[in-house]
Amino acid sequence: MNGPLKWKLLAGFVLVFIAGGMTGALIGAAHARHLFFHTQPSALSDRMRRHLRLQLHLSKEQVAQISPIVDKAATQLGEIERATAERVRETISQEHRDIAPYLSEEQRATLRKLEQRHRPWQPFRGPRRSPAERGER
Repeated sequence: MNGPLKWKLLAGFVLVFIAGGMTGALIGAAHARHLFFHTQPSALSDRMRRHLRLQLHLSKEQVAQISPIVDKAATQLGEIERATAERVRETISQEHRDIAPYLSEEQRATLRKLEQRHRPWQPFRGPRRSPAERGER
C-alpha cells in the first residue's frame, strides 16, 4: 500500500468511528429523555420496585409488602412533576406577558412564533388544565 492510500483508509475509519459515536449519542439521548421525562406512575413504580429489589436483595414477600408504599411514592412523584411543569410553563408565560409591552411589534410576532414552536412538545405531557379545572386550590 502506498502512503496516500493509507491516509485515505485511516480518514475513512475515523469518519466511520465519529459517525457511529454521534449516532449512539443521539439514540442514547432520545432514550434517556423518554425514560426520565415521559414516565407514567406505573412505569416509575415498576422501575423503583426493581431497583429496590436488586439493590436490597428483597424476597418476593418483601416486594409484595413494600409495593403499596412504592406505588404511593411513584404517584406522588408524578404529581410533583406535573405541578412543577405547570409552574414552569406559567412562569414563562407570565414572563412573556410582562416583557411584551417593551417589545416592538416585530419582536412580539417573533415571541409568538417562539411560543408556538415549543407547544408541539406539550401534548406529550398531557392536557394543559388550570389548577381550578383539576380541582386544586
